[in-house]
This record gives sequence, structure tokens and C-alpha cells, in this order.
Amino acid sequence: MNLLLLSWKNLWHKPLSLTLSLALFALGVGLVSLLLLVNRQLEDKFEKNLAGIDLVIGAKGSPLQLILAGMYHIDAPTGNIPIREVRPFLNPRHPFIQRAVPLSLGDSYRAYRIVGTTPAFLDLYQASIEEGRIFQKPLEVVVGAAAAHALKLKLGDSFYSSHGLAEDMDMEHRDAGAFRVCGILQPTGSVADQLILTATQSIWAVHAHGAEEAHAAHEDISRPLTDYPEESITTVLLQFKGRNIQTLNMQRGINENTNLQAATPAIEITRLYSLLGVGADALRWLAFIIIAVSGLSIFISLYASLKERRYELALMRSLGAPPSKIFAMIVLEGLLIAGFGYMAGIALSHSGMQILASYMQDAYRYSFSGALFLREEGYLALGALGVGLLAALIPAVQASRTDIHTTLSEG
Repeated sequence: MNLLLLSWKNLWHKPLSLTLSLALFALGVGLVSLLLLVNRQLEDKFEKNLAGIDLVIGAKGSPLQLILAGMYHIDAPTGNIPIREVRPFLNPRHPFIQRAVPLSLGDSYRAYRIVGTTPAFLDLYQASIEEGRIFQKPLEVVVGAAAAHALKLKLGDSFYSSHGLAEDMDMEHRDAGAFRVCGILQPTGSVADQLILTATQSIWAVHAHGAEEAHAAHEDISRPLTDYPEESITTVLLQFKGRNIQTLNMQRGINENTNLQAATPAIEITRLYSLLGVGADALRWLAFIIIAVSGLSIFISLYASLKERRYELALMRSLGAPPSKIFAMIVLEGLLIAGFGYMAGIALSHSGMQILASYMQDAYRYSFSGALFLREEGYLALGALGVGLLAALIPAVQASRTDIHTTLSEG
């Protein structure tokens, strides 16, 4: 009989023991794989959306909240800031700032965020128009690819924005009129895919007191925002021309000498990684412990089965099976448990990632996938087979040394 098939039949001789070993192994492997998938996709999202931004300026509060709201759009803003206070940073002739992109946040349409900004926002994410054109007057919007698909928006469609980030018909801004879709972006793989972009003046218009005032307030979006010192925005995203002592000290100067808050994205994201890393490390160690316990379970299962199979193994030896074949058969049993446990764990982790991706999409509008397979999962496969091999070695050595005459005489 084929050695592989014989090993498989031997395993099924004790289905409960096999099921327990497979379940433990699958749980450990699945947890490690899920952590790898989540970590990789979160890192990709964070890195992709850094977009070369060196500094974020906003209202006083949590610097991490400022970054998450202003760059990743997964938190509420810290508040608004008057344009007169950020006017120097919006100056296109600033000696140290290459690009300053203002953002006005707080409104949404069916839980997709509406961002008041300037066309420079598209340059941050190398975004381009797939259909239509960029907004040229108030209440025109350009819709990100993912948002347009989810909301089924096309050129010429109109809608009313809602105050806040929840889908609430009672919070709609109807006095200033409806937004109209004038453009749709190509997919970028960045946060721009999830947003509805409009001129900053559009946000001011929908918050004006009455339709007439809204129409007259900011009709011309070609004027620089610095012409409206009494108006407010939420944040400013800065890219520096280069690194020097002035840019390095800019954050400290803003935080210590103004009513504004400045935060460095790279520092805050690193801090977020460290916060998340404690929990991830704990789960990773738990997964490794589960894998070790499953390896012990395989060892106990194979070792205990030898007592029942001693006579069978002795018969195989007496019929001409060499010790090496007996050794290989037991090792194969350990590798089979590890192999099938690994495959079950990978299936479990990717299915779980797909369920998590659906939740993340609904909650944060970020797209994740369970269909992503990582190189590290290949290394995990080698590790899993190594555990199976180690667990089977002692039982395999003992089985290969079975004393034929003594065992047969004992019946």
C-alpha cells in the first residue's frame, strides 16, 4: 500500500484525536496569518496615505486625532481654525513650504465624507480625473472612484450634504441647494478614492444663514482663501521644499506660540504602531503558544498510538518493511496533521479577513481584502511543517526500533 495513504488511514483510526490536533493547529496558524494580513494591509494604507505630507496644522487637541481626521479621515476633526491664523502658511510664496492644502471637514453624504479643499489636493495623491472635470464653482463636486461606485453617482447627479458623518436625513443642508457631480476620479488606492471633493467655498455656502446669503457669499472660487480671513477651515496639510532647521522647528514654534496645533504624520503613525503593537504582539505570542500546544498534541497522539500499534508495526517489520519505512510512515503522519492544519488555518484566516474587510469598509470606507496572500505565509508553512516534524520524530524513532520477536511473542 502507498506509504502516504497508509499514514492517512492510520490517522483516521482515532478521529477525535486527529480533529483536536487539527483544530489546535488551525487556530494557531490562522491567528498568526490573520495578524500578518491585518498588519500588512494597515501598513500599506498608512504608508500610501502619507502622501509626502510633512506637517498637519489644525485646532488644539489630540495630535493623533488631528492626523487620523485630516489625513486618513477615520476620526472626527479636532475643530475649526480661522483663516487669519493660518494665512502665512497658505502664502504661495512661503520660503519653506512647497504646497499647502486646506481641508474643511465635517459634512458627508450617506456617510461618505465631503471635503472642502482646492485642486492641489489631487496632486498630493497623484489623482486624476477619469470622467468630467475638476470643480470650478461652489456646490460642484469631484467624487472618488470607490465613493462613486458605492453611491452609484455619475456625472450630473445631485445630492444634499448632511451635517456630521452619520447618515441622517434630518441633518441635511437644503437651504443652499444641492451638490452636483462634475467629475469622477480614477482609482488611486489611497484615501482619495473614498472622498467627495469640493471647493472650500462650497462648505462655507452650505453653512451660511439662508439660501440668498449662501449664493452670494463665495460665488468666485478662483480667489485665494486668504481673501476670507474671517472664515474657517479645519486643517492644512503642508509639504516642505526641503529639510532645514526652520522646517524642523516649525512644529514646535506653532505649538508653543500660536492657538494652533501642528503634528508630524510620521511621528504620530509610529506612535499609533507602538500602541497597536502591544496588543498585536500579545496575540502573536498567544498564537505561537497555541501552535506549540498543538505540536505537543500531535506528539502525544502519535506516541500514545504506538502502544496500540506495536503489534501491527512488528508484523510490518516481519513482512520485510525496513525500519526506515516505519520511521517515514510516522513522520508522514505528523507532517500530514501539520499540513492539513496549516491549510485549515489559512482558510480560516483569509475567511476572517474577508469578514473583517466588509466591516472595515462599512465603518471606515477603507478597502481590505482576504484574497491577499503574503510571502510570510510561505515561511509560516515551513514553520508549521517543522513543528509537525519535530512532534513526530521521537514516536518515529521509537516505532522504527520496535523489537519484532518480543512484540510478536506478547501477541
